[in-house]
Amino acid sequence: MNITGRLTRDAEVRTTSQDKQVVNFSIATNDSYRKKQGERIEQTTYFDCSYWMSPKVAKILTKGTLVELTGRVSARAWTGNDGEAHAGLNFHTSNIKLHGGGKRAETVQATAKVESNKVVPQPIEDDLPF
Repeated sequence: MNITGRLTRDAEVRTTSQDKQVVNFSIATNDSYRKKQGERIEQTTYFDCSYWMSPKVAKILTKGTLVELTGRVSARAWTGNDGEAHAGLNFHTSNIKLHGGGKRAETVQATAKVESNKVVPQPIEDDLPF
């Protein structure tokens, strides 16, 4: 599954009790549609994301960055300390493609590619004829 959205905060690296590192971040995706009456409805969906391949990718996942993620989604439900029911969506990320924005906006788009646990930004060639 692919989703595209903007990071809502800078990514964080956490270490599990088994000494494995995971990058945690969240994104917001936007969708809109029109009702029969012509009213435009905007919908925002938030995903809590995890990426296990390389902790180095956290350096380039900054708030506001537009990303396209490949992976799988899962839902979770829990009861908060206040007794209220909560629900959320997790996205288990296997591939990250950057589309710019955020604190480290670049003039070219870049693709974050993981090779041997190293994140290697690669520029995307713009081959538009104009």
